[in-house]
Amino acid sequence: MATFDDFSKIDIRVGEIIKVEFFEKARKPAYKLWVDFGDEIGVKKSSAQITDFYRAEDLIGCQVLGVVNFPPRQIADFISEVLVLGTYSKGGVVLIQPERTVEKGDKLG
Repeated sequence: MATFDDFSKIDIRVGEIIKVEFFEKARKPAYKLWVDFGDEIGVKKSSAQITDFYRAEDLIGCQVLGVVNFPPRQIADFISEVLVLGTYSKGGVVLIQPERTVEKGDKLG
């Protein structure tokens, strides 16, 4: 079992998607996301398999939650720097989003 100390090591922040591209080299359909986490963290890139429920143009300006302190991971020719959070739901991945607009960089707590 994970402890609260384990959970407290994970830095989950709110970011705003500012750029989206289809990730042609991904094995499964995915987008390349650029997410602005505010002044402290800055803009981070992520690969996200969210094409089932989201069109690229609809994602711009959306706030999402992401783990910002995992090590970068290379996916094909792209370095994913943050894990954008979602649920594996029937039909695809659903993004985890704040229920109202909050400040970029706000911590989950």
